[in-house]
Amino acid sequence: MTNGQYQEAVDWLFVQAPNYQIDGLKAYKPGLDNITKLCDFFGNPQEKIKCIHIGGTNGKGSSSNMLASVLQDAGYKVGLYNSPHLIDFTERIKVNGKNCDKEFVFGFIQKLKTLPEDILPSFFEFTTIMAFEYFYQQGVDFAIIEVGLGGRLDSTNIIQPLVAAITNVQLDHQNILGDTIEEIAAEKAGIIKPHIPIISGDETDTVKNIIRQKAELENAPFIDATTLQTNLVSDLKGNYQKKNIRVVLALVEELKKLNISISDENIENGLLHVHQNTGFIGRWFEFSQDPLTICDTGHNQAGLEYVFSQLNSIDRHKHVILGFVNDKKIDEVMALLPENSEFYFAKPSINRGRHPEDYENLLREAKIFYKIFDSVQEAYLSAKERCTKEEMIFIGGSNFVVGEFLEKNLEISE
Repeated sequence: MTNGQYQEAVDWLFVQAPNYQIDGLKAYKPGLDNITKLCDFFGNPQEKIKCIHIGGTNGKGSSSNMLASVLQDAGYKVGLYNSPHLIDFTERIKVNGKNCDKEFVFGFIQKLKTLPEDILPSFFEFTTIMAFEYFYQQGVDFAIIEVGLGGRLDSTNIIQPLVAAITNVQLDHQNILGDTIEEIAAEKAGIIKPHIPIISGDETDTVKNIIRQKAELENAPFIDATTLQTNLVSDLKGNYQKKNIRVVLALVEELKKLNISISDENIENGLLHVHQNTGFIGRWFEFSQDPLTICDTGHNQAGLEYVFSQLNSIDRHKHVILGFVNDKKIDEVMALLPENSEFYFAKPSINRGRHPEDYENLLREAKIFYKIFDSVQEAYLSAKERCTKEEMIFIGGSNFVVGEFLEKNLEISE
């Protein structure tokens, strides 16, 4: 198999299987019927691996990578399933920090062509069964599975995990999950299963109670991670990581109750070496120091509030590059924009990418200094040219903006 053949296969998969990340609502297929048929077709590999399930609006990627790093430090072979990818498809499926083998991806995509006609999987459903099969073939000790979207109807919800966690619940994907925090919390709580411990990382009583009530209904132990006190830190920067660390510590405690050996040293080292152990980037990622350039994939209102609040705490003039997808409520973002900044708005180069000209009336109303660009790279080059050593650049607003930036510039910097 050549790189060309691999890319051709992945491109074919993107075309054949509807992908919510790129195509939006029309590609979303809620429910477990399809994934159940898919798993049956491939011999139910998800039943042959030990899984840990992590959902939530924000923080599930960081939490799953932190936990993977801790387990790797303890000597275990760890599978990690995250979405979306930033640069290459294989980032979605990792074992001990190493991206899924391209030969495996290529071969597995060929099997898609042999599926019975009554199984028409979405892109995420097919990727999910691919992850289960890869983890089974690789003989992982544990597979950490991140929920794709929601929980109750998400295709990852076919697993019977050792333990599950819901990091938090915020407004996001309201067109799918519901218009209120309560409705969204109920969807997220759909991953709670009979007798399987559930960790809750949300600090609001409303959400906490919804998760607790569902846990009681399922006779599942409920653990409130917000009650934990810790001084542990991670190499994943961002003030919001303190909350994710508590979720990870609660998960570790539940695993230890199952006689899984994890020392305090493993926890400390694992949290401090997430980048090294898992290759995770994108959350408050320091791309360069000269000029200081930070990327963050936070993209919903709550995520951007955290990120922009931290930007405001940095006493530098900022060059802020932002881009959004079509379903983003731009007016909400305008109210959050960091101070002491000039802005570069760009269109992410995907089908769902929204051109800033579409919302320029909101930019004018916000009375900010801004420029509009057709691409993220054009915006970055303009910001870099204007940015002095005493200033900084920030890139965010969407996974796709950060992914596009890193794809163009990461190799250059290395």
